[in-house]
Amino acid sequence: MREPREEGYDDLLDALESDTGYYLSCPAGHGSLPPRQVCPRCGDELSEETLPATGAVVTFTEVAVPTPAFAGKTPVVLIADFGPVRLTGELLDGSDILEVGSEVVPTVASSPGGDRHVGFRLASER
Repeated sequence: MREPREEGYDDLLDALESDTGYYLSCPAGHGSLPPRQVCPRCGDELSEETLPATGAVVTFTEVAVPTPAFAGKTPVVLIADFGPVRLTGELLDGSDILEVGSEVVPTVASSPGGDRHVGFRLASER
């Protein structure tokens, strides 16, 4: 069963699905992700900025003992740097060639229960 819509986060997922990803930025250039009303670092107002098309993997881990929802899978979870922001999500392909520094493209993944979350594909596999 799908969870109720979460304002901000589901808006970001909708944007990633349509290749119009964004982040929030204040006049000082601090980046953050929705949902936010003001910059968490300086308190200034935020505006939407276009998320870079690719990011670089900072770190990743293969989940050896997944939750029951991922039975039969060994998900790879990574953090990728997209300039002013970092996104965390599931790698959807290419775990055998993934390394720190690999370029990834953000997208949306679904858990076996149907809940959406941030996902990534290797830029070289796109």
